[in-house]
Amino acid sequence: MGTHLHLDCTRCRFQARALVPRRQTQPRRCFPVLEDLDSRVKYRFQLTTDAYKAYLEPVETVLGLRVDYAMLVKVFATPQNTGPDWYGTGKIRDLIPSDIIGSPDPEHISTSYVERSNLTLRMQLRRFTRLTNGFSKKLDNLKSAVSLYMAWYNFCRIHGTLKVTPAMEAGLADHVWSLEEMLRFG
Repeated sequence: MGTHLHLDCTRCRFQARALVPRRQTQPRRCFPVLEDLDSRVKYRFQLTTDAYKAYLEPVETVLGLRVDYAMLVKVFATPQNTGPDWYGTGKIRDLIPSDIIGSPDPEHISTSYVERSNLTLRMQLRRFTRLTNGFSKKLDNLKSAVSLYMAWYNFCRIHGTLKVTPAMEAGLADHVWSLEEMLRFG
């Protein structure tokens, strides 16, 4: 029904924004995501995406030359139709980084942080798990569920690596919020 994008502060793991647009292959559907990013980040930065071609035109149009943009193409081995590989895309055989705009630092061309963030979201919010009956039939319900998850993740859940919540690490909270507190103030 929809896709999601996390803008993740890699030091504090605070997830600043989650957008839930309808999943489409047209570049016009990527413009709102990148316009939101553009409104929030006012300095030059590096961006890496996967091989989703619909990002090319919006990144160039919205972010222009103030971004160092790389695309990371993943080449998958052909999965077997039986055994543990029967479901999914198969194992990654090769990663091919491509500089698209500017001069991306090869050491930072990675989609690992956002992929880990998306995995955490899928495991905690089962609406994103394949083959489940917990999916959202209405886009508004999905947006509400993601908003609640993001508030819980940032303010109520102690991060395994940080040993505090992402909001505490970012200096936005001085204690772990209870669910009641999150719902009252959120």
